[in-house]
Amino acid sequence: MDLRKAVAIVGAAESDQIGIVPTRTALELHVEAASNALADAGLTTADVDGLFTTGTGWAPSMLVAEYLGLKNLRYTDATSTGGSAFVIMVEHALAAVHAGLCEVALVTHGESGYSNRKRPIPNSYAIDPTLPEGQYEAPFGVGSMPSIYAMAAARHMYQYGTTSEQLAQIAVSTREWAALNPRAFARDPLTIADVLASPMIAYPLHRLDCCLVTDAGGAIVITSANRARDCRKRPVWVLGSGEAHTHNSILSMPDLTWTAARQSGAHALGMAGLQPNDIDVLEIYDSFTYTVLVTLESLGFCEPGEGGALVADGRLGPGGSLPTNTNGGGLSYTHPGMYGMFTLVEATRQLRGECGERQVPNARTALCNGTGGVLSSTGTVVLGAD
Repeated sequence: MDLRKAVAIVGAAESDQIGIVPTRTALELHVEAASNALADAGLTTADVDGLFTTGTGWAPSMLVAEYLGLKNLRYTDATSTGGSAFVIMVEHALAAVHAGLCEVALVTHGESGYSNRKRPIPNSYAIDPTLPEGQYEAPFGVGSMPSIYAMAAARHMYQYGTTSEQLAQIAVSTREWAALNPRAFARDPLTIADVLASPMIAYPLHRLDCCLVTDAGGAIVITSANRARDCRKRPVWVLGSGEAHTHNSILSMPDLTWTAARQSGAHALGMAGLQPNDIDVLEIYDSFTYTVLVTLESLGFCEPGEGGALVADGRLGPGGSLPTNTNGGGLSYTHPGMYGMFTLVEATRQLRGECGERQVPNARTALCNGTGGVLSSTGTVVLGAD
């Protein structure tokens, strides 16, 4: 069944404030972003009959629905796959709308990655000693995200000769985009030398190879093709989608040098009837510089091991042939913990031509990819301009 253009994104927005926002809770960030996205679409909470959310409280969809005052819900989804969740929810919303289970799907995110460190709340990142990671990884020093991603990056360097300079170029290209985005958290000029001179966090990753830790909310609104035509702005069509995960614990990862984007990307591009070279804008989860490199390879934008050469000449930055993370990404724009939502917001704006100085000329197609867990799960969505 051909589901291309069966649904469209008709609203996309962040919370009123992003960055360091100690005056807002995660729930408030959810609601601000949701309200802004609905206004962007020309809709209200009375129109929403499907809610897709995760990450806040033990029952996030009920909590967010109550706080927003949603009265007409008939479908809910709280998929929890880490940073890939919101990209994966696009496919779930597509399925639900196509099946007639809802018509206006609201996908929301809000997270206080920075400010929660200052608040007396339980540490949600503590490793449970009853789980395999607590028994077989933590006692040997594996457990923090930098240590795990560093191990994968080191393997790629060993296997393919990838260099720290090539990884650093990803951070530099991303910062060049951030300099064009007034809402980006980090906008100062950055060089490869600056990245390599920043403190080593876990070899081979320096501090500037690692994402920001911020507070932010984001939301999108998805609706049927018929309803989309009546919304405030031009629809951005869902052309293809895919989701996959290969493991939970890093010990079970099939190969440290590729991710489940191999599967989710192939599904999304196949559904869209497109090839990587048909994509005008890329929005890729960048928890670390290595995440971008391994995702580019896994999605098929180059062969395995060729990612370093692909990014080395600044091809991902402004004016490059492969515009990537045009808002500044998790490395320089914002990263509250689960960044995938912001790939969707930025791609929507690029395809509408709303990005000002950072606008990619003649952008007609965009690919968003979210990564969750320890390179565990991925969601890929291909979007097209009206």
